[in-house]
Amino acid sequence: MFRDYDPEKDKEAVLRIWREVGWIEEGKDRLAEVLARFISCGRALVAEIDGAAECLVNTAPATMRYLDQDLAFSAVLGVTTSRIARKQGLASRLAALAVGQDAAAGAQLAGLGIFEQGFYNQLGFGSGGYEYWFAFDPARLRVDVKARVPRRLTTDDWAAAHAARLARLRGHGSLNVFPAVVTEADMVWTDDGFGLGYYDGPAGELTHYLWCKAKGQSGPYSVRWASFQTREQFLELMALLRNLGDQIRLVWVQEPPGVQLQDLIEQPFKQRQISKRSDYESTVHVSAYWQVRMCDLAGCLERTHLPGDAVRFNLALTDPIERFLDDDAPWRGLAGDYVVTLGPSSGAEPGTGAGLPTLTASVGAFTRMWLGARPATGLAMTDDLAGPQELLEALDWALRLPDPKLDWEI
Repeated sequence: MFRDYDPEKDKEAVLRIWREVGWIEEGKDRLAEVLARFISCGRALVAEIDGAAECLVNTAPATMRYLDQDLAFSAVLGVTTSRIARKQGLASRLAALAVGQDAAAGAQLAGLGIFEQGFYNQLGFGSGGYEYWFAFDPARLRVDVKARVPRRLTTDDWAAAHAARLARLRGHGSLNVFPAVVTEADMVWTDDGFGLGYYDGPAGELTHYLWCKAKGQSGPYSVRWASFQTREQFLELMALLRNLGDQIRLVWVQEPPGVQLQDLIEQPFKQRQISKRSDYESTVHVSAYWQVRMCDLAGCLERTHLPGDAVRFNLALTDPIERFLDDDAPWRGLAGDYVVTLGPSSGAEPGTGAGLPTLTASVGAFTRMWLGARPATGLAMTDDLAGPQELLEALDWALRLPDPKLDWEI
């Protein structure tokens, strides 16, 4: 049975699922209380077996930035299945149902973090851009700024921290997830979490800060996220990290959108060589850990405004999510034939145009191309996307976009 989550009936069953998958541990009462509210911050669906919830999918309302436009986004915050319900097809069917309901309610895009590449492709999701995590000695940061004495932040400051996240400097592909309990949960979820920041707003609001995970007396520390509104604020946060370098030997930092973090690290290759295989090894990890898909083709393209000449073509779009949805569902994916224009004024209309070249693509591959995660010519080599070479090259030229960065882990 698939149904809406019932807090009174399902709370303990869902917390049991999360303990079984390792999301929470026994004895963390505040985390359990926050997560109970986290589940209910948007849409939550469960699959029931023998009267108990054994699979949960929960989503939250959000927006994704596409160049200078904000698009309605369904943030899939969790897809979790208990130990007894594995390999029953519950997670895929329940996730499809949740995405379909959010799409029917107006979500133009949906996205999630992945445990492995391939599973969510069957629901039409395609991988986003690469994310970079740098590990380095904070004392080696090259920043010509002196950080002021910051204010401490604790988990009790979640409301101010969430407001500052929403007001941060955003780039192409960035998310804003609206329910404040999402930030509260992220903070409470962080073992040995602490924050450092500055309340420089006109009314004393928190403007820029780091939320970090501590470990041991010498680290490594991990910056879970950084929020800032200006270049000056970013550099002050980096100077703040540098100040920790007299004791902390290593920090992990996810590269912010638009910044090449290596520019700020003194002798990065030397530090990597001399620290190799140590407990404080300077290194870089790279992963495309999130996936996204269109839920409203016409709506997304209507908000797409690209410089240069327009490219017009037929699109034969496939969408695997439809096989997981009932025939009478209000939204059944985006499969079909369209005439698409990409340019200063973009759009998609059902049908085919005589004399136009044809692009065939899965919804995941087309979303990746449109978002700028990978160019059309590259996707034609590795994903489900094909067309005449001249069309692929024209699409590469039309979709010259910044790297999409969520800047908000989901």
